[in-house]
Amino acid sequence: MQHYKNLADMHRANGFPMPENPLISIYRCTNTCSLGGREFTSDFYMIGFKKLKSGAIMYGRTRYDHDNGSMMFIKPRQIIEFKSVEFEEDAFMIFIHEDFLNGHPLHAEINKYAYFDYEANEALHLSPREEEIMWDLFYKIDTEYRSNTDEYSRDIMLTHIDSMLKYSQRFYKRQFINRAELSGKTVSKFNDALAAYFKNGLLLTQGLPTVNALASQLSLSSRYLSDMLKQETGKTAIELIHIYLVNEAKNRLKGDGQSVSEIAYELGFENLPYFSRLFKKETGISPNQFKKGLVN
Repeated sequence: MQHYKNLADMHRANGFPMPENPLISIYRCTNTCSLGGREFTSDFYMIGFKKLKSGAIMYGRTRYDHDNGSMMFIKPRQIIEFKSVEFEEDAFMIFIHEDFLNGHPLHAEINKYAYFDYEANEALHLSPREEEIMWDLFYKIDTEYRSNTDEYSRDIMLTHIDSMLKYSQRFYKRQFINRAELSGKTVSKFNDALAAYFKNGLLLTQGLPTVNALASQLSLSSRYLSDMLKQETGKTAIELIHIYLVNEAKNRLKGDGQSVSEIAYELGFENLPYFSRLFKKETGISPNQFKKGLVN
């Protein structure tokens, strides 16, 4: 698999004009925009806007959802592939080498944008007004990119890129709400998947349910699932799993036929102290105190 360590090699391999800056490049696509036609990885962040007429973009081994105008966000060393891509309108790609962020606040802040870890069917779909905002920011970045470099150039470009990422975060929140209304509440599907995990006896064979396992059942990435659940409930996927486990534990502790350790084991906990800490965190008392309180 091809891995690009620098922008010049990627531009050269794909017939792009050589980058104006060794650590950042801006490329506007007209109708077609090929990136080798095969899987590759790189040391760059990639931010792109596109309206696909045909072809497919594969990211993280999954097909990118590209209905209407949409944004994609790709982190360094993630696998990506463009297959016979043809655009309905102009598109843009911004390539940012991770070293370009060194010493800038965005170096740390970019990690908080979970959408760089989204995968299948999770592109950001923009309204016409949102498209205008993104294109306006792109033109500002592009203008600075093609101007004579001075001590302000990097900060100005990164400021506009940071704005693009912040707007994307806002637009994703809008998308979570709109798409949840169209497809049903994610939390309901999540709880159904959790209930099925218990019902099918997977606790004993696979241990505690994980966010990755449940996200896979719902055909979502774990980060996208957690962000949607956070939007709907105020709690992340792992927090909801813990609440579900503790509620199940409370139900079983009401019976008098099992010890705390037996219940913990049946719920997939191999470590009794971990079960006790989690139970106390959620209820304020230990499992033994809860059970004794019921007896008394």
